[in-house]
Amino acid sequence: MTKAKLVILASIFWVLFGNFAFFRNVTDVYALSLGNVAFLASLALVLASIVTLILNLVTFRYTTKPILILLFLLSSFASYFMDSYNVIIDPTMLQNIAQTNLGEASDLLSLKLLFYVLLLGVLPSVLVYKVTLKNAALKNEIASKLKVMAVALLVMAVMIFSLSKFYTSFFREHKPLRYYTNPIYYLYAVGDYINSSFNSGRVAVKAIGTDARVKAGDTHRELIILVVGEAARADRFSLNGYARETNPLLQKEDVINFSNVTSCGTSTAVSVPCMFSNLGRDGYSDKKARSTENLLDVLRHAGIHVLWRENNSDAKGVASNVQYEDFKSAKSNPVCDIECRDEGMLSGLQDYIAKQKTGDIFIVLHQMGNHGPAYYKRYPAAFERFKPVCKSNQLENCSREEISNAYDNAILYTDYFLSKVIALLKRNTQDFETGMIYMSDHGESLGENNLYLHGLPYMMAPDTQKHIGAVMWFEADFKLDQKALRIKSAKPYSHDNLFHTVLGLFEVESLVYDKKKDIGHGDSH
Repeated sequence: MTKAKLVILASIFWVLFGNFAFFRNVTDVYALSLGNVAFLASLALVLASIVTLILNLVTFRYTTKPILILLFLLSSFASYFMDSYNVIIDPTMLQNIAQTNLGEASDLLSLKLLFYVLLLGVLPSVLVYKVTLKNAALKNEIASKLKVMAVALLVMAVMIFSLSKFYTSFFREHKPLRYYTNPIYYLYAVGDYINSSFNSGRVAVKAIGTDARVKAGDTHRELIILVVGEAARADRFSLNGYARETNPLLQKEDVINFSNVTSCGTSTAVSVPCMFSNLGRDGYSDKKARSTENLLDVLRHAGIHVLWRENNSDAKGVASNVQYEDFKSAKSNPVCDIECRDEGMLSGLQDYIAKQKTGDIFIVLHQMGNHGPAYYKRYPAAFERFKPVCKSNQLENCSREEISNAYDNAILYTDYFLSKVIALLKRNTQDFETGMIYMSDHGESLGENNLYLHGLPYMMAPDTQKHIGAVMWFEADFKLDQKALRIKSAKPYSHDNLFHTVLGLFEVESLVYDKKKDIGHGDSH
């Protein structure tokens, strides 16, 4: 077999068997009808031609088989996750994958994934390995490549120009559809991610807020706990009007619920660094965040004690300069069953508070929260109130009701955890002005429009992935107009407000503080 023929066959294989998610999303826009059949068929030819062009550019002589085998294996994984969860393999998703720990990765393993890898990855790889390729002279091989590429370009031109009415709308109005092409888009994403990783290196970190000082004359010590939630969407909080009672304990507390808060990103890898930065969503980039100090650093400059406790994957680089404690294993977390629980992060916390004899204290608790897809693992058995639940990490095999039940049970456990945080703060009101902020990192899709989990590009992500749960609690004597705060709690806010709100609560004076963005003291969002 010639190399050109093998490349063409591989391209056809990917179009026929590796692009179910792409064509499913395309047919959601261009319904299967007599008027659209020609366009859909042409789209398959155009996709095969593009893949053929790319493969002809990257394969040559002895690299043909290794590259095809690698792409078959990678594409089988991409097919599984796109087909099952309707996610997109973009640079941010690759960043999430790179930062995923073993426990999180194990939640994604399944027999269906093994089936995909064997059928779409291993089987074609074995066939490629066994095929005998004709060794043509270099001149003839180049000529063959050019001929195949010319034919591919011709097919693309004929299809696009003959059906220009369809392709005009496809390219202009439905750009997100292209993100599902396999292996084209994930190859672009890999290149983009590698490029940004190589260009990151060691960066000089710009100090900010070095002028930060707690307001002179402030004699009251403050203890504030920030709980960073995980994948908790606002519309599953009964505080926001959800029919199910998912916040029974918080509803008994005098909490201030913020019903209209949006996240900076749709993944932990973006949202956590962004919410602690002063860049704002519009100014945020991974490189800028890594090269600029964040909220925790400004609080350190002001002389405030800062502690980060972790029960998720990690702090995404945010807590590099502060005291960091890992609660993901039974070695440090005393509350573990099938996994270590968020409430274990409260263990020994009173001792830490008591040891800080002077100064204010800021504590961050990073939850496991509602991390998917194995929602049923995110709460102890006692919190399985809503039944039946999805007891699988293959959400596509569960009913919407079962997925919702498991997810809501995890919200119910977060309600319990936050009530315990408030109870701890109440025990310290004689020595401190105490307060709690809860803010999730992003939301979650639970099967709406065949979307699951999170991480879609922000511009195309549904509100369920961006509209987040957010709650505050302050003891009665906290120096804050809680009545005014409650009145404006329905206004639109975002992660952009967190940096300035925390500085305002600690009465930190600094040039980096913007009162207008401080939820507690500003007049606008």
